Amino acid sequence: MQRRHFLGISAAALLAGCAFGPRPAPPVATTPPAPRPIKIGLALGGGAARGFAHIGVIKALEAQGIHVDLVTGTSAGAVVAALYASGLNGFQLNKLALTMDEAAIADWALPFGTRFGGWLKGEALQNYVNRLVQNRTIEAMKLPLGIVATDLKSGEKILFRRGNTGQAVRASSSVPGVFQPVSIQGRDYVDGGLVEPVPVDSARSMGADFVIAVNISADPSAQKNAGQSGVLLQTTAIMGQSINKMALARADVVIRPELPDMGGSDFNARNRAVLAGEQATAAVMATLRQRLEQARLTPAGTVAAQ
Repeated sequence: MQRRHFLGISAAALLAGCAFGPRPAPPVATTPPAPRPIKIGLALGGGAARGFAHIGVIKALEAQGIHVDLVTGTSAGAVVAALYASGLNGFQLNKLALTMDEAAIADWALPFGTRFGGWLKGEALQNYVNRLVQNRTIEAMKLPLGIVATDLKSGEKILFRRGNTGQAVRASSSVPGVFQPVSIQGRDYVDGGLVEPVPVDSARSMGADFVIAVNISADPSAQKNAGQSGVLLQTTAIMGQSINKMALARADVVIRPELPDMGGSDFNARNRAVLAGEQATAAVMATLRQRLEQARLTPAGTVAAQ
């Protein structure tokens, strides 16, 4: 009897020890990382008259509440980038596109065949841009602005971040053989498309964490190359193909307006180009939002999987 009583007490003590002994720690609640602010860059590529598609892209981004923090441009992209950085929104840019007179930016260089090697001087384009941006310098824009051109002597890229906006745009747009080179502080500059057809890396160098690239360059195999201007634009497109492919791979999202039969000098197709920009942006919007969210939730200094 005593032995049974002792065993009962021992069992009770053992159970009590189990009840009051160490318990596993409760699971720690994990909270998702808070979104971090990221700097969005918009890189607008070259493509002559196809540059009207950039306006459609900007309209579509704004309609979806996506506002960029900085903008870079090459050639035709430099024109739109400068106007956008000055504070004009997508609808205002669209209105300008509809009323733009091609003659307003064409100032023929006579006689032809001078040592400068271009039919157009480019001064009209410079004055047109400066008038629309109200003579603001690059550094005085509402959005940080970068304009890409090529140093004619060294072949190196120059990213204009300061100075005369219209002059920098003129330099960036000076396709060799079409426009005369632009002399700035003793150096001659030509089309930025020779070194950076879509300025993705320039946007990164300006501090963009997330780059939306707009590629309006034409597939050379699908383009008409009749006439001297057609041949020159075709040559530039061919030269920029491999450079462009590598640069676009470094963008977070690439928007490609579909304009297979629009030539670089076809200003009459401007409405179609704007619409193509809107449609191309709508087509990638789901991916764009997903990657933006991913970038916001990724710790700084790491690269989100694409």
